[in-house]
This record gives sequence, structure tokens and C-alpha cells, in this order.
Amino acid sequence: MLHILLNNGATISFIGCLTQFYLFCALEFFDCLLLTVMSYDRYVAICDPLRYTSIMSSTLCVMLVLGSWLFGFSVVLIDFIGVRRLNFCGPNIIDHFFCDVDPLLELSCSDTFLIQLLIYLLGFPIVFIPTTIIAVSYTYIVISVLRIPSSTGRQKAFSTCSSHLIVVSLFFWALFSVYLVPTKGQSSTMSKILSLLYTVFTPLINPIIYSLRNKDIKKVVQQIVNKHVYW
Repeated sequence: MLHILLNNGATISFIGCLTQFYLFCALEFFDCLLLTVMSYDRYVAICDPLRYTSIMSSTLCVMLVLGSWLFGFSVVLIDFIGVRRLNFCGPNIIDHFFCDVDPLLELSCSDTFLIQLLIYLLGFPIVFIPTTIIAVSYTYIVISVLRIPSSTGRQKAFSTCSSHLIVVSLFFWALFSVYLVPTKGQSSTMSKILSLLYTVFTPLINPIIYSLRNKDIKKVVQQIVNKHVYW
């Protein structure tokens, strides 16, 4: 993808394009599930702090992460097989910077109704269910935080969730804008820009967002800034 962006277009083999499509969708779904697991972790930490260690044990954390990996890669495999069975006999130029599902289906000369229906039937619950779990988790979190008597305690509780909430908002907003909002009247350029948000921008700022609450990193950044200011 970076090669295509830097060269303003490039050539990719058919199997390479399908491989990119599979890995991209699998990691995208895995990201949805992982953000959901993280919201549950925040929920337990704030709503049931005394039992946090016993509930969120190392074994459960490993099982949740491995389950997210396996589920994401298994479900997308069904879509991959469906797209692989399509016939591509027309133009071979993809109007996108990576092999996404909509540009691929537009190039197919087969009837894509069934594969589009399959993608929506599989994709909707994978996006809708995590979104619902995250929304419910944060509803309980907000209720629990508002019950904290001291403002310092409320601020500390909210700061625990701030980084995750920012990442979730950016990721799911871009995801809904591209795949769930009707694309009629939406230019291909706008679709590409929205795709950049969750393929490039969100992963790029994730380390920055999560590092802002790290005291050691804050200290190092402050030292670097002070050094340059004094120089």
C-alpha cells in the first residue's frame, strides 16, 4: 500500500490483491474485536475494581486475544473464498490505493449480488455487536463514575478510559462512514480519504494517544522540549 501511495499507482498480481484484501479485512475485524475486549477490561476495572485481578486474569486475557484473532481470520476467509470464485474479465485498474472489497466487486463481470449479501450478513454483526458491547460498557462506566463522590476520583476514572474512547471513536466513525453509510453521491476521492483514516491515520496516532498517559514518556518529551527551548 505504501509502495502504491509513493509511486502514485503500481501493479499488483491478482492473488496478491486477494491476499491484501484478506489480510486487511481480517485485521480490521480483529481490531473491532480487540477494542471491544479493551472496553470490557475498562468496565471491569471501574465497575468491579475489587475483583478485577481475579476476573481479568492472564489466562482470560490470552484467551480473549487469541479468540479475536481466530474469529476475525476465520470469518473473513468465507468472504475471501466468495470473492475468489468471481470472474474478472474487464478492466483491471482498481480505483483505490489498496484492494478493498467495493473496488474489487466493481471490476467483476459476475453477478455480485450473493457475495455482497454474504459480506453484509457477516460484516454487520461483526461491527454491530462490538459497537453495542462498547456502548453498553461505557454506559455502565459513566453511571459508576458519576456515583464517585470526589471530583478527583471521577477525573482519574475518566482518564483511564480517555485514550481508548478516542481510538474507538475515530476507528468506528471512519468505518461506519465508508461501509455502512450509503455511497450514492459519495465521490471515490472522499471514500479514499475516509479509508485513510482507519488504515493509516488511526494506527499512526494510536501510540501517541496511549503514550500521553505514560508518566515516563511525558517526562522524556518534556526534557526534549525544554532542551530545544533553552538552546
